[in-house]
Amino acid sequence: MIARVRTAVLISGRGSNMSALIEAARAPSFPAQIVLVLSDEPAAAGLPTARKAGVAAEAIDYRAYPGKEAFETALDARLLAASAEIVCLAGFMRALSPPFVERWEGRMLNIHPSLLPNLRGLHTHRRALAQRLAEHGCTVHLVTAELDAGPIIAQARVRVLEGDDADALAARVLKEEHRIYPEALNAVARSLRAANAPET
Repeated sequence: MIARVRTAVLISGRGSNMSALIEAARAPSFPAQIVLVLSDEPAAAGLPTARKAGVAAEAIDYRAYPGKEAFETALDARLLAASAEIVCLAGFMRALSPPFVERWEGRMLNIHPSLLPNLRGLHTHRRALAQRLAEHGCTVHLVTAELDAGPIIAQARVRVLEGDDADALAARVLKEEHRIYPEALNAVARSLRAANAPET
């Protein structure tokens, strides 16, 4: 049996995309195994959810560190201790420094609630409505030092309906996020596993 790619998930809140990844990884044929969930917020609702699913989960409270560099050093140490090979950001609300991102180049994924490169940053659903866009959606991309600008792995589109408010639009987009994030992780894990396979 081929070893699955060890994957960590970083969250700040309820972790609904984390749950979608954990659920997908229950399938024996899924090429990634979720081995660790970390949160910068000790009160994150996703931590007990992950533990209930049998995944190691803990908080690394950013407030306990004197600055970003010290926080990221602790974060990186925990990821390395878990032998993580891929990192998935799933509602992780801290901007990561270029040196941290570079250490995980090609192995760190993020899910963003817009059709990148449009609507980078926050409040995407409100902005989509304010711009009267006909369609909206979500994107899984590789993380680079530039915010929401890394290579796109997968996207899903939803129509913006008459009468939509930000909450209604967000709910439809979230359903698509839960669908495409596992698909994207599947693709990246298979690619990484193939790249690391011994030559025969």
